[in-house]
Amino acid sequence: MQNHFELFHLPQHFAIDMPALDKAYREVQNRVHPDKFVSAGNSEKRIAMQWATRVNDAYQTLKSPFKRAAYLCELNGVDLQIESNTAMPSEFLMQQMEWREALEDAKSMHKLDALEKLDSELRKVHMVKVAQIGELLDAGQFDDAGQEVRQLMFLEKFGEEMSAVFEKLEG
Repeated sequence: MQNHFELFHLPQHFAIDMPALDKAYREVQNRVHPDKFVSAGNSEKRIAMQWATRVNDAYQTLKSPFKRAAYLCELNGVDLQIESNTAMPSEFLMQQMEWREALEDAKSMHKLDALEKLDSELRKVHMVKVAQIGELLDAGQFDDAGQEVRQLMFLEKFGEEMSAVFEKLEG
């Protein structure tokens, strides 16, 4: 079975040409979309639906830096142990605790400006982490990249929590 990169005829690298991904996605989706199989038999319809789902999943994976990085680690034999391994460098854990305290303060005191400052800081750290991961993956350092991907997962989750607080304060 083809991997996601092969499905879209893209090189298997973290650095990805997004317009090429979008174009390839539209082309593949156009070929397998269930609407093209309206008059086909049930078996063909089911296969078309499965392909359309696979194409959508592959596209969503490659489009997201976090999902793409995790996928590349998996393809290269790195088990991220996302559910079971929560060991992190102590400085990263300290940063997480500081951010959580700042988030709670901003939330409890309804400080939108403090939340925006925290969001800006998180975005910068996220951007740097994604760049580091990309360099490691494209250099073939998959185990090291895996450690960074696990940290990125925490940043992603924290970003989601912060968005929920934004919505609550703004809404």
